[in-house]
Amino acid sequence: MTETPFMPKATAVWLVENTTLTFKQIAEFCDLHELEIKGIADGDVAKGIKAYNPILAGQLSREEIETCSKNPEKKLKLLKKIEEVEVKERKKPKYTPLSKRQDRPDAILWLCKNASELTDGQISKLVGSTKGTVSLIRKRSYWNFSNLKPRDPVILALCTQEVFQKALDKAKRRVEREKKAKIREEKKAQSASL
Repeated sequence: MTETPFMPKATAVWLVENTTLTFKQIAEFCDLHELEIKGIADGDVAKGIKAYNPILAGQLSREEIETCSKNPEKKLKLLKKIEEVEVKERKKPKYTPLSKRQDRPDAILWLCKNASELTDGQISKLVGSTKGTVSLIRKRSYWNFSNLKPRDPVILALCTQEVFQKALDKAKRRVEREKKAKIREEKKAQSASL
């Protein structure tokens, strides 16, 4: 079996629209029939298929396309076969029931008290809130601050223990770096004043 590019029809659409390659060259490269390629060019086949750029995907080089365009007998060579495509799932806004709406602010308060080295950005990522809310709770100026009860975000299932630990380790490394930088600055200041 010949190596075919990822999404052969979409790749063929792109090659037909953007190159001067022959139908035969495109057909052989995409493992499609030459008449199918002619149909794509005529607009009869692959209507609604979004063109897929094989150059950006790293499956073909611009040079390869140019040399094959100049020589109709030359066959296109696939650079690499893409086996897996990352499909990022879009986060859907979740409905938060009334009984759970206090969980995020409570978790933020807990994190501010028990993991103060975490930045507002890290806390907002962990519990799924905004930096503004975290900042207000940290400054004790949140609208409902008097009713907040610090509760562990892991127990509230807002994040996993592993994710929390990674964020904490990262924050501790940052604090260490800042301490070292401060010590260096102080040493520089001392040596400059001598």
